[in-house]
Amino acid sequence: MVLFTLRRLIQSLFVLLAVSVVVFFAVYAVGDPIELLVSPEATVEARAATIARLGLDQPIWHQYFTFLERALHGDLGTSFVHGIPAIELIVQRMPATFELVVVAITLTCIIGIPLGLVAGLYRDRPLGRGIMATSVLGFSLPNFWQGMMLILLFAVWLGWLPASGRGDTVSVLGVPLSILTVDGWSHVIMPAINLALANIALVLRLTATGVAEAQTQEYVKFARAKGVKPGRIVRRHILRNILIPVVTVVGMEFGSLIAYSTITETVFAWPGMGKLLIDSVYQLDRPVVVAYVMLVTLIFVIVNFVVDILYAALDPRVQLVAPSH
Repeated sequence: MVLFTLRRLIQSLFVLLAVSVVVFFAVYAVGDPIELLVSPEATVEARAATIARLGLDQPIWHQYFTFLERALHGDLGTSFVHGIPAIELIVQRMPATFELVVVAITLTCIIGIPLGLVAGLYRDRPLGRGIMATSVLGFSLPNFWQGMMLILLFAVWLGWLPASGRGDTVSVLGVPLSILTVDGWSHVIMPAINLALANIALVLRLTATGVAEAQTQEYVKFARAKGVKPGRIVRRHILRNILIPVVTVVGMEFGSLIAYSTITETVFAWPGMGKLLIDSVYQLDRPVVVAYVMLVTLIFVIVNFVVDILYAALDPRVQLVAPSH
């Protein structure tokens, strides 16, 4: 177990190093932030001073190793635009993104699992086929188009919900939360639905497939032969068994939604990490872009690392050490 943990830890560090190289050189090779940061009427001396202050007068490889050295001490650079540490700027936006993702995941579970259960139980009937056919839209419709249609319907035509922003917030242990206010809920519900639609379709189809397979298993047939009520069979024998892969997928999708909420946050002007990333790309705020990608990669690495360790600890069939040749 120790060797397995050590090997996975080393692999995770190499992943972070590789991502840092690719992202740093890709981001720093595109555009010139000085054109946006310095007024065209500024003197040559002022322009040169800004370049030197930002460290852009150094060769690209020197800038990378300076970044790597600082990153080892928890410093991912200072925002060119805002003048504060990039990681601090991202952390300020993190509660909004996490709040949006939590609501989206909750909607995914309370909508996707019941619909998938119905679709699986009635897979050969019009109801089940209709649900499965409709779920294809969740994968097919572009995320930004869904968002604009939701705004057009509920904000413009019906006037029920606000089109953008986060609404009123309440501070809990220093963390601003909008889901604790009525106005906040009116702002969060549309972007959360937009973010959840694809995952609802995924969980729905996964649940339906699991239910269809579970109904053919011997333990379900035996329960029916004993005269167990259908509702009890669904709750005790089918649902319990199919929830394991569903919960695993939902957990992994949580990390994906944090990373890929950029489109939804941009469409609804939601002040989270995703919108910060898009704004930073437009402004060529390189440190913020690099810090965002590194932070998201770290989240993925930690989640995968913890899952691997738990699987190795709970399932003896998982190979803990490399096979000998």
